Amino acid sequence: MSKRVRLYEGKAKILYEGPEPGTLVQHFKDDATAFNAEKHEVFEGKGVLNHRISEYIFQRLGEIGIPTHFIKSLNMREQLVREAEIIPIEFVVRNVAAGSLVKRLGLNEGDALPRPLVEFYYKDDALGDPMISEDHIAVFGWAGPQEMDEIVAMSLRINDFMTGLFQGVGIRLVDFKIEFGRIWDGETQRIVLADEISPDSCRLWDVSSGEKLDKDRFRQNLGGMIDAYQDVARRLGLLSGTAPEKGDAPKLVK
Repeated sequence: MSKRVRLYEGKAKILYEGPEPGTLVQHFKDDATAFNAEKHEVFEGKGVLNHRISEYIFQRLGEIGIPTHFIKSLNMREQLVREAEIIPIEFVVRNVAAGSLVKRLGLNEGDALPRPLVEFYYKDDALGDPMISEDHIAVFGWAGPQEMDEIVAMSLRINDFMTGLFQGVGIRLVDFKIEFGRIWDGETQRIVLADEISPDSCRLWDVSSGEKLDKDRFRQNLGGMIDAYQDVARRLGLLSGTAPEKGDAPKLVK
């Protein structure tokens, strides 16, 4: 059996060479990191849950016409994706005051924003992913004006869809981070949604209680992170039965 080629390993995922040219295998790890990896822990089953939740959301987004890199799921932890030239920007869409927005502007956590806010952060762990403006993006050529218009419009459309999706299962979509890349279809270049959408990259609060169901449980030492991720999967119809006993692997619905 030939050994597959590892191309990149990040904090939460590994990318392997795909079976065909222009494809990659995206593997979801059990690692949890925070504060630019200063805090690190491994949670059994986290990668399985993130893979399944992200797969489901990407499939649903594809159904409404959002182009993505997702091709298909390969197993409990891995998915086949199209290889894309990743734009080095994290796009953060905010609906509710939380996280760094509260610290920067002195807002009250939980206050609804007047409208969705899109922010840009330069992807560079060594620099701490600094916040940037559209002028920075234009001056340094990270994305063109037309690409930015397309990405911002797509980000807001994704937000509209996901807000309704989560609201329907009793979850408030506070904010989320997404990434985009460029792929070629013949001689035509397209922008596609890439990376993942999971409780690792979203802030999700229970509508009734305000309980946090995302990685803030790890960041803020609240405990119960895996239970929260399982709750999200269960509400989306991806996890069967009641909560597994400690140490049991999540039983996902195919």
